[in-house]
Amino acid sequence: MDRDTSFPTLSVHQRVQFPLPEEASDIVAVGGNLSVGMLISAYEQGVFPWYEDPSPIIWWSPRQRLVLSVGSLHVSRRMRRIIRQAEDITVTADTAFDEVITACASAGRGREEGTWITAEMQRAYIDLHEAGFAHSIEAWRGDALVGGLYGVSLGCAFFGESMFSRTPNGSKFCLQKLHELLEALEFLFIDCQVRTDHMLSLGAAEIERDRFLAMLEEALRSPSITGSWSGLLSVHTRSRR
Repeated sequence: MDRDTSFPTLSVHQRVQFPLPEEASDIVAVGGNLSVGMLISAYEQGVFPWYEDPSPIIWWSPRQRLVLSVGSLHVSRRMRRIIRQAEDITVTADTAFDEVITACASAGRGREEGTWITAEMQRAYIDLHEAGFAHSIEAWRGDALVGGLYGVSLGCAFFGESMFSRTPNGSKFCLQKLHELLEALEFLFIDCQVRTDHMLSLGAAEIERDRFLAMLEEALRSPSITGSWSGLLSVHTRSRR
C-alpha cells in the first residue's frame, strides 16, 4: 500500500524518537515507514512493527514482553540426541537471508500465526540485513533449505522475528545454534516479543515492559556486531558431529 511520503526516509545513521513506551499502551505509534534508520530507531527504543495489509504500519511495545535470557534455552535430552545424531543437517548463518524471510512469510510463523510478513516488511528487513543489522540462521539438508530463523541484532541483544521448518525440528536446529553463538558472544537476551507457547516451552519468560527496557538499555552499551555472521558461526560454535 502507499505510505505517507511526508515522513522522511531515514538512513542507517539517522534516528527518530518514538513516544515513550511507559506513557503508552501496547501500541506506541501508527504510520511512518520501514526505512533502515526508522527500524533501528524502533528496536533501540524497545519498539517493533507489526501489522497486516491494508493497515498502516503499527509500532508496538508490549506491556508484557517475552524474553529468552541467553543461557536459559531449554533443550530436552531427546532434542539434544536428535541434534547430535542429525548428521545430514548443516547449519549456517547469513547465507540465505532472502530465502529465509520468504519462507517465514509463507509459513506464517512468529508472533503466532498470521500474514504479517508483508512484501513491504520483507523488503525492509532485506535492506536491514544488507546494512548489517539483520541476520538469518539456516538449516540445510544437502542443498535444500529445511529450516531457518531471522532477527535483528543491536548491542548484545537479539530481536527474534520469525522462524520456519520444512522438516521436523528444522527451526530448533537453528535456534540451538543461534543460542550457542550468542552465548559465546556474551549476548544478554533474545527478545521474543509476544507470548507464544512454543517459546515458553523453550525457556522464555514474560517480564514487565520497564524491566525489558532496562535490560535493553544495558545491552545497547555494547557495540553492535554488524556485517555477515557466517564466519562468526563457524568460529564460535561447536561442531554437532
